[in-house]
Order: sequence, then structure tokens, then C-alpha cells
Amino acid sequence: MKLLITGGAGFIGSNFIHYIIKNYPDYEIINLDNLTYAGNLDNLKSIASDPHYQFIKGDIGDQQLVNSVVKEVDIIVHFAAESHVDRSIKDSSAFIQTNVVGTHTLLEAALRNGLKRFHHISTDEVFGSLGPDDPPFNENTSYDPHSPYSASKAASDHLVRAYFHTYQLPITISNCSNNYGPYHFPEKIIPLFITSLLQGKKIPLYGDGQNIRDWLYVEDHCRAIDKIIHSGRIGQTYCIGGGQELTNEQLTNKILNQLDQSEDMIEYVTDRPGHDRRYAIDFSKIKNELGWQPTVDFDTGLALTIKWYRDHKNWWRNIPN
Repeated sequence: MKLLITGGAGFIGSNFIHYIIKNYPDYEIINLDNLTYAGNLDNLKSIASDPHYQFIKGDIGDQQLVNSVVKEVDIIVHFAAESHVDRSIKDSSAFIQTNVVGTHTLLEAALRNGLKRFHHISTDEVFGSLGPDDPPFNENTSYDPHSPYSASKAASDHLVRAYFHTYQLPITISNCSNNYGPYHFPEKIIPLFITSLLQGKKIPLYGDGQNIRDWLYVEDHCRAIDKIIHSGRIGQTYCIGGGQELTNEQLTNKILNQLDQSEDMIEYVTDRPGHDRRYAIDFSKIKNELGWQPTVDFDTGLALTIKWYRDHKNWWRNIPN
């Protein structure tokens, strides 16, 4: 089996490459990544010389390059995306280019080269925001994106489905909750708070700290993608969640407690525009159909993540602010 992993130098993509190499040592992997600010080849340093792994620097919007690479592979696992909500609020143009136009370029190449299997990684943010008593998102939840980032991901999801219905392209889609774990770029809340506290800096908590997110350890996410690309039904969407809802304040206190820090290190800051109040995912479909469920509880996953950042200070200290 030969896989094309787009965005494989990013957080989840690099974890997935490590997972595949560990669990499927005979598979071949091409990693196509443009190495934007969040792409880091240090994430893959330990497997850079593996004969089954190849890195290509390039843009998923480059039609000629993408077409030539897709010719060689059996499955495309599409991670590449601009993903930080705050950045999308400041300037959404890169999000449209990468998340919408780039996805379209990949779909066209998959179509042109013999209906290549295409798995699209998406987010729970396309569904909008839940009220405190609303049931979790599932595969039938209506789309209601609230940020330029989530709107661009929603558009890409619709494109992927359209290529299945119009051209019978063999696709699957997964919408996941918030991931955390090793190699997570330090602009996101968990690595930002961990690395700030390790440097003795205060941590910025948005608004009243009561926004709720469902947290999924990245290796559990990789196992879910594995199940989908090998056993998932073509044309189907699968929601992947951690089943661990926490307010941002609860999350912050767990990080503080594990690092033996006090609440004095919290600095409440002005909330970001359009900040969704709550996300949660019902993952019963993937559990019932494919036998997947999360295995890492949040406290265990957080301890593993904190240990990783303690042990890899050179990794995050070398990342430009």
C-alpha cells in the first residue's frame, strides 16, 4: 500500500506518519507538505531515512506537482490545512486558498488518476456551537460554521462529498474533536499553556473560561483514521471524539495542577470574536461500525503530553514566535 499524506509535517499528520510506520512497516509513505509556519520536519527527524518514507516539499494547490504525486499512490489521507481560528479572523485568504482550492486540486488529481481512494480530515467546528444541554454533534448534524476557518473546512467537506456523488470518487470524511499530544504547535491552548508555564510565564485564558471542548488524544485519532481507511464504508462520514468535555477553565486547572502551579498564573484576556461556546461529539457510529473508541483518558493523555514537552524543550524553543 502506498499512501500520500498531505500536511504530514504538521501536528496530526506527523503523528499519523509515525503511527503508520510503526504499525504497517511495509507501507510506503509520501509526505507532501509546503512547510508553512506550522510544518516542522523536526517532527519526523527520527524516520527521515526510513526507506519507506519520502518527503516532498510542495503546495497542494500546485496542480502539476499534485497530479504527478497522486499517480504513484493508492490512498490519499488529506490533513493539509490552515487551522488556527485566531489567524483566520485576522486574515482568511490563506484558509480559502489551502483548505478550499487545495482540496479541490487534490480531488481533481484523484479523479484524473483512476479514482484514487481519498480520506479527508475535517473538524467538529463545521457544525457550529452547542448549547449547554444540546446533544453532541453526529454525522447528521447540520453545518453551521462560525469562523472563516470552520467555513473553509465546511466548504472542503462539501467538495469532497460532491466528488463522491457526482464522479463516484471513493471518499471518506472524518470530523474530529480537539486533538492534543506530541508535536502540537505551541499556538494552540494546551501546548501554549504548557510551554508558557515551563518558562514561568502567565497563561492567557479567553473570556470567562467557560467555553467547552471535547478532547481527543492524537494517537487515538490516528487509530480511528487507520480503521476508516482500511474498513470504513465509501462515501461515509465518521465523527471522532474523545468523550471528554472540559471547560477551558477546567482544562487550565488540570494543566496547572500537573505542573504544580497556582491559579495566580492565569491571566484572563478579552474573548475572541465569534468564540463558539461548546463542542461535543457522538462517536457511536465509528464505535458500532468499526469497533473504535478512545482509549486514553484526558488526565493520562495530559501527563504524557506534559512529559513530552518537558523532554523536548529544544523542539519548541526553536519554533519562531
